[in-house]
Amino acid sequence: MLLVVTYSQAARTTLRNICRTHEDAVVRRLGRAALFEETELAAFLALRLREKHDGDVQIEQTTPFNEFASVPASVREAAEAYEARASSSTPYSKFATGTDHPSAAEMRDREL
Repeated sequence: MLLVVTYSQAARTTLRNICRTHEDAVVRRLGRAALFEETELAAFLALRLREKHDGDVQIEQTTPFNEFASVPASVREAAEAYEARASSSTPYSKFATGTDHPSAAEMRDREL
């Protein structure tokens, strides 16, 4: 997919118009940004937007997030267990204490 991010009012207006006119090329509209299908039309629209608004437009090629390939099982299991906790007001640091789940500090320092 292509992620298009706008940094000015004029660029946002053009992006909104593009999204309305070419709904079939848009995966999701996110206010100042949009995800486009990875097609030549979407590339054309993104490049046209950047040509018109220069530095006010950023285009990134993205890949879908695959949690099973990118995230260790311990992190997936910790997220699952934390969302199933008995009290929704328990912070993660307290929840993880005394368990096999990684601490927030440990996860903060590890790259995917």
